[in-house]
Amino acid sequence: MKRPMTQDLGNGFFDHGVATPISNHRGTVATVDGDGRNVVLVWLFDHRGGYALLMINAETGERDEFPMPFPPGGDCPFASILSIGNKFYTHFNSRFVEFDPEKRVFTFVHETAPRMAMSMTEDDNGLIWSVTYPDSGVVSFNPKSRAFRDYGHVYKQNWMQYQRSVAADAAGWIYFGVGNTASQIIAFDPGSGQARPMLREAERVQGSAQVYRDVNGKVYGLPVSGTDEGWYEFYGGEGKKIGRIERKREKPVIAGSQALFHQDFPDGKRLRRCDLVDRVLVVEEPKTEEVTERHFDYTSEGAHVMGLAVAPDGTICGGTAFPMRFFSYDPKTDQWTNRVSYGQWNTVARQGDRFFVGGYTGGFLLEWDPSRPWVPTEKGRPDSNALFLTECKPAINRPHDLLAHPDGKTVVLTGTPDYGYTGGGLLFWNRETGDRTLIEHTSILAEHATMSLVALPDGKLLGGTTIRPGTGGEQKATEAELYIMDIATKGLDWHQVVFPGVQEYTDLCLGPDGLAYGMADRKRFFVFDPAHRKVVHEENTEIQFGLTNFQQGPRVFVLSPDKTIYVLFGKGIARVDPATFSITMLAESPVPIGPGGDIRDGRIYFASASHLCSYRIPDPRERETISR
Repeated sequence: MKRPMTQDLGNGFFDHGVATPISNHRGTVATVDGDGRNVVLVWLFDHRGGYALLMINAETGERDEFPMPFPPGGDCPFASILSIGNKFYTHFNSRFVEFDPEKRVFTFVHETAPRMAMSMTEDDNGLIWSVTYPDSGVVSFNPKSRAFRDYGHVYKQNWMQYQRSVAADAAGWIYFGVGNTASQIIAFDPGSGQARPMLREAERVQGSAQVYRDVNGKVYGLPVSGTDEGWYEFYGGEGKKIGRIERKREKPVIAGSQALFHQDFPDGKRLRRCDLVDRVLVVEEPKTEEVTERHFDYTSEGAHVMGLAVAPDGTICGGTAFPMRFFSYDPKTDQWTNRVSYGQWNTVARQGDRFFVGGYTGGFLLEWDPSRPWVPTEKGRPDSNALFLTECKPAINRPHDLLAHPDGKTVVLTGTPDYGYTGGGLLFWNRETGDRTLIEHTSILAEHATMSLVALPDGKLLGGTTIRPGTGGEQKATEAELYIMDIATKGLDWHQVVFPGVQEYTDLCLGPDGLAYGMADRKRFFVFDPAHRKVVHEENTEIQFGLTNFQQGPRVFVLSPDKTIYVLFGKGIARVDPATFSITMLAESPVPIGPGGDIRDGRIYFASASHLCSYRIPDPRERETISR
């Protein structure tokens, strides 16, 4: 893939370009503009967040792009709705917003209690309702009177709540389902502004409750989605159990999650495809089966990079989100390859002639052989390349580290668990036999997940935990720990709260002296002697260097072939002196340093937002340092 040549940023840093120069949609609807022309509205999302509304003429492919009337702040739409009055709404970064496709302009924006809508609906009087993560905020907007009301957070829990469905009954009451640690259905009275839970504590289970509006004016709800028993009927703030529902008759509302894709134009034509990757719009006329294809364009600063590593073929490879893409950069030719990937590549690592991937969702493990042709990944397809090996949900859903063990045959995947769960496991994969062993958190440290991992001599592992739960889960532990595990028995030899108050051990690295170098909470550098199980050095690096880089799989430490230890801080690249444990900043970066990180031919490669960048390590004779 042809791309612009690498740019010299100065101070030893280089920008090799955007890994995935594509945006992701966060809600797409077919509708009409003020002249009755068929148009498609798309919320655009790149590494900055939800930055614009794209409006495409379905007949010509001509487009207009409308920047959001507030800074996205890295946030983006998780829900949107096209009203009966043909207005398009969303709510994120604590702002509720209305776009009018007939006037071709944003016509309303209002700041709200934090943070973003997880579901939206329209009641029988035309009011637009939004319910927000993480603390069940409720807002309403009257498109006719322009009256806006923020009710604030109406239901508190000690975990971040997801409200993936909301509905209004004919009496004007609002109901929404809550997940994921413990399901609940909330009934909200707009008149009093009061909310009350409708499920007894005994009915609450791990998962998310579900509600919908029926054409009979009532709302129906399940204590947990995915089942078909235990339905409730709600009206006027009251509820009763009714068992099963033989036939749903949902009131039509053009609303949904970030995956919303409303296909029907008012004139009967149908949107078959709106592809931001190939920039193609496909519309069909169902009566005649005529299909028209139009090309369009839009601006994008690219998807954010999740992580990267050097592949066996010498290229720099990794994944982006959103969209979920694989990228490969060849430093010799300054050329790129970009393909659709299986899921989100949170963690990547090389072992011998293979490249391994630990991904979200499901905590999956892939194996890629760069010497063979690329074949899109499919579960159960043995000729896929990258090959799907296994997945670990719910024990691991969002991977944070992938250890390619120096024994050449063992790969270990770690991470936080599925939505609403607490405590993550460890996956051991044997390349030679294809066997897997999945260890639950209860057999390691209950209610912890492993954030960082390093191989020690004599068949041991040193792990550092995080007390963060799975997304939408409840934090139960209070302090992260270090532990030593025996690979053969999978049992712990030792564990300890080494640093009181620490929430996570961000990354670990084994030095040439047999000592483990670590970073806790992105700001506490330490050196640990695993043989004697004691800390031999520690310091707070935040004042001098700022926080380290970060991502779901951060790769803070980079170990060179000559065993030099480098540290990626957000503002620059540093080196550790193993004799004194002192840290020296080699160079401050002209761009923020994001996920790491690997080394090839004297360059440290890292990501900055959507860009792949590198730092050329100077020869010792020419090195100019910023000393501590």
